[in-house]
Order: sequence, then C-alpha cells, then structure tokens
Amino acid sequence: MSKIIVTGGAGFIGSAFVRLLLKGLSPSEASGTVPKVVVIDKLTYAGTLERLKEVEGKFAFYKTDICDNKKIEAIFTKEKPEIIVHFAAETHVDRSIVDASPFIDTNIKGTQVLLDLSKKYRINRFVHISTDEVYGDIEKGKFNEESPFKPNSPYSASKAAADLLIKSYIRTYNFPAIIVRPCNNYGPWQYPEKLIPVIISKALQNKRVPVYARGQNVREWLYVDDCAEAVYSVMQKGKPGEIYNIGSAQEKRNIEVVKEILNILDKPQSLIEFVKDRPGHDIRYALDFRKIKKLGWSPKVNFKSGIKQVVSWYMNHKNIF
Repeated sequence: MSKIIVTGGAGFIGSAFVRLLLKGLSPSEASGTVPKVVVIDKLTYAGTLERLKEVEGKFAFYKTDICDNKKIEAIFTKEKPEIIVHFAAETHVDRSIVDASPFIDTNIKGTQVLLDLSKKYRINRFVHISTDEVYGDIEKGKFNEESPFKPNSPYSASKAAADLLIKSYIRTYNFPAIIVRPCNNYGPWQYPEKLIPVIISKALQNKRVPVYARGQNVREWLYVDDCAEAVYSVMQKGKPGEIYNIGSAQEKRNIEVVKEILNILDKPQSLIEFVKDRPGHDIRYALDFRKIKKLGWSPKVNFKSGIKQVVSWYMNHKNIF
C-alpha cells in the first residue's frame, strides 16, 4: 500500500474512508516513523477525531488548514506521500447561503494549494471528492459524467469551481487526478445539520421536525461505508483524468425519509413542521453510475436496512456531538 494523505479524514465521509483503509492493520504496522496513512484535518465544528477512535495509533495526524501553503508543504516534505485523497471541504448548503466565504476559501483555494504541492512533489494519484450537486437538479432522467454543470448554491458552485480547476490541471500539466461525484451520503457519525441526523435528533427529543416546503425534493441516498468503498475502488483502479459518479439508485422524497425515521422511532407524524423552502432548493438529484460499476463496485446497503442501522446508532450515541 502506498503512502496516502487523506484530507478531511476526521470528517463524516473522510473518516469512513480512513477506517476502511486501516482495517486489519495492527498498531505496529501503521505507527512507525513512516506511517502509511496521514490524516490532515482542520477540525472545524463538523470534524472530530472521535470518528477515528477505533483506528487510533494507526495513522499520523496533522491539525492543519489546507489553505495554509507553508504548513501543508511541510507535511508533504516530511511524509512524502504518493497518493492524495481529498475530502476536506465545507459542505453544508444552508451555511453557504448565509456566508459563502469559507466555501470559497476551503473548497477552491485549499484545493489549489493541494494541487500545486501535489504537482511539485510529483504525487502518483490525486483523488478529489466532489458532489452530484455540481450538475444542478434534474426532473427526469439521470446525470452522467459528461452532463454540464449547473450549480445552484454557493456550496455547489465552489465544488464545481474546484472540479474545473482540477480538470485544467489534468489538461495543462497532465496531472494524475481523478474526480468522484457521490450522491447524498448518510450513516453513523454524520454531524446533525444534514437532513437525516437532524430528523433523528429532533424526534428523539420529541421536538418539531423541520421539513422544507412540502418535502417533495428527491435525493439519492448512499450509505457512507459504500461511498468509502467506491472511493477506494477509484483510488485503486480508476483511470487518471476520468470522472466517476457514485450513485445508489435509491431515490426518496424528503418527506418519505422523514416518515420512515418517525416510524422506526415510533414517533407521531404530528411532529412534522413544514417550513419555508431554502432559496434555490434543487428539486431532484439522480446519477447514472454505470461507469464506476465497471471497476467492480456497486452499493451493498439498501436504504431500508441502512436507515434502521443509522437510527439505532444515534439512539446509542445521543450526546456524541
């Protein structure tokens, strides 16, 4: 296994990927002077090393902002990575609507810092975690990897900009980057600002459950461990210069997700409170992910069993955040 730097490795999806990478490694194998996995994370409000407790001692960790060129270069110089897997990002659409600045800084400028250093230190592979939201929304059909960009929030615009920057490096410098675009992830350890953990948290406290508009927006849901395995497959088998959608073919209207969670918790639907819709709210996302299937990956966890696992996890970790 090559030396891998994982940015955002203490975040929701990044930590799932780090746990996957380190499964089966003993502390002695991974805690020497030259560890195989290096995690860089700023540890913002949504990042926590608690997510990596089960693999503690198996990776090197740097609490660093990816926008800090000098500190990131010092890590590159010391660790001599061969592969970069770039999860670090500001990701919450609602926050981007209130203040886009952190999204521009981390998602665009931070990505540029990593690209320039990766080019300078001649890394072998750069895997960038993007989002299906760069395509905008689609009422019918599915987006493929060649679909045009139509981002509708400051968050998705910042991710689209990062994708375009990476594509320019691929073309101009023959840079060995691969872009992946996952659909909506859910699972244990997700910070309670996204739909599913918010609903679970509110319902467990018998509080009103907020649902935008009438809850008719459609999302494609992917269990976080499935996403981590997809990224791993791309890292191992993906072709530099290519883009891979990571989908699940499991579409749900938001109101269906909310009602499913309430049913699992045996809570009344009277807790649902419809609130004013989010500005620019995308109506539906759906991905054609036949391309990544050719690498041998496909999602394993169906939504019905996955959401039960997630609800159970939050019931057992009520004060985790």
